[in-house]
Amino acid sequence: MPTAAETPTGTRTDSGAPSGPPATATPTATARAPYLGVLLAVAITAAAFNLRPVVTSLGPLLDQVRADLGMSATVAGLLTAVPSLCFAAFGFAAPVLARRMGPVAVVTAGTGAITVGLLSRAFAGGTAVFLLLTAVSLAGVAVANVLIPVVIKRYFPERVGPMIGLYSMALSAGTALAAAVTVPLTSALGGSWRLGLGIWALAGAVAVVLWLVTLALHRERAGSATARAAERLPILRSRTAWALACFFGLQATGAYVTMGWMPQIFQDAGISAGTSGVLLAVTMVVGVPVSFVLPNWAARRGDQRIFVVVLAACGIVGYTGLALAPAGAPWVWATLMGLSNCAFPLVLTMIGLRARTSGGVAQLSAFAQGLGYLISIPGPILVGSLYQATGRWYLPMGFLAVLLVPQMLFGLRAALPRHIEDETARPAAR
Repeated sequence: MPTAAETPTGTRTDSGAPSGPPATATPTATARAPYLGVLLAVAITAAAFNLRPVVTSLGPLLDQVRADLGMSATVAGLLTAVPSLCFAAFGFAAPVLARRMGPVAVVTAGTGAITVGLLSRAFAGGTAVFLLLTAVSLAGVAVANVLIPVVIKRYFPERVGPMIGLYSMALSAGTALAAAVTVPLTSALGGSWRLGLGIWALAGAVAVVLWLVTLALHRERAGSATARAAERLPILRSRTAWALACFFGLQATGAYVTMGWMPQIFQDAGISAGTSGVLLAVTMVVGVPVSFVLPNWAARRGDQRIFVVVLAACGIVGYTGLALAPAGAPWVWATLMGLSNCAFPLVLTMIGLRARTSGGVAQLSAFAQGLGYLISIPGPILVGSLYQATGRWYLPMGFLAVLLVPQMLFGLRAALPRHIEDETARPAAR
């Protein structure tokens, strides 16, 4: 039986489609409803843009940060694992917070944490403080990661695909822009890494203002019957939830390796450092338009298996090219890796489609992303160890190409048109 879903106007329908205004609605509230939906869409876009600069702005300036703060190589290496750990730990807590405060309120607080952490760490006087403030930002990223799909499911129940596409496109744009312009922006501001990192807090401040206005106008209701029902879901019984978590973790493994090691792969093949950076930017930029259209296409289909196979095939060809002839067709390999990494917006779309209610999406999103990020932690470390042991990229890239096979298998299971509510309602999913 279909359950109710909240619309941007605050009304509820049994079909999930927006209904007319309630009998008690005032003309002002009715006229204001479309603007609330637009405001929420803009707020989602702004929040998504701010979900990755805390990570991708740091990489290009890490040498300066280490030298200034006296950061050891071991601690610098720890920084690469901190995002996944924070995303997992705080992601699991997001549904509990959402039930008590409402998802819009938690995303607002998360956006504020991102901004405060970004700004404060620019003034850090030591390594420990810098790590702590980075973790503050990453905690905000974690809860927003989990709950923005929930907000989309609750307030845009009939437009999950387009809204996930908008969210994914903005996230990809923020990722690429922070990686591409942080160094030249730092140089333009006088060369201080503190200004180069702190400047990204301005974009966060814009997002905070938008979410505060959204929070004030929507007046969402926390602890609804839908949320309480979702709280009782024994999600560990759902094979779809496990498949989504494994698919999420395996695609995140490939994405982190690509962002962390691709420039080194090209440089080892004799390509200049400048061109290697551009090739990495191409990989990330490819994801911007694809991240917008792919969720819309995926949401229109009963299942998403064709997209799982196509993206995995792109990754297998891309990793094979990087292993055997990275300098042979570097622009092709970079493009294929960018397409393969679009498994991220695909899995976000499937999370939104595999539960019937916003409460169910909250629980599924926390489970899939929390467990998925934990699964992703060993991959980049293993790739680095294989490279260090062999001095070549054949084995690491071959390992990642093989890893795409289980990713595809889990993705094919997750892409079936099923709902976790149906699987958890039975003693065991069949």
